[in-house]
Amino acid sequence: MEGSLSVIGYGLAAIGGGIGVGLIFAAYMQAVARQPEAQRVIQPILFMGFAVVEALAILGFVLALL
Repeated sequence: MEGSLSVIGYGLAAIGGGIGVGLIFAAYMQAVARQPEAQRVIQPILFMGFAVVEALAILGFVLALL
């Protein structure tokens, strides 16, 4: 019973990471469409947010294994 609950927890963490990445890239595309000249300023922020969201998804995976 305990192993199946951790798999459910990781599934929820993966769904949250997927939604977060989708929202980050959607906001980036919308911002660049409004102001194309600001792309070089916004792009590092995009990758920083992407890294944080993916790190949380990986942390969920590690905690599911413990």
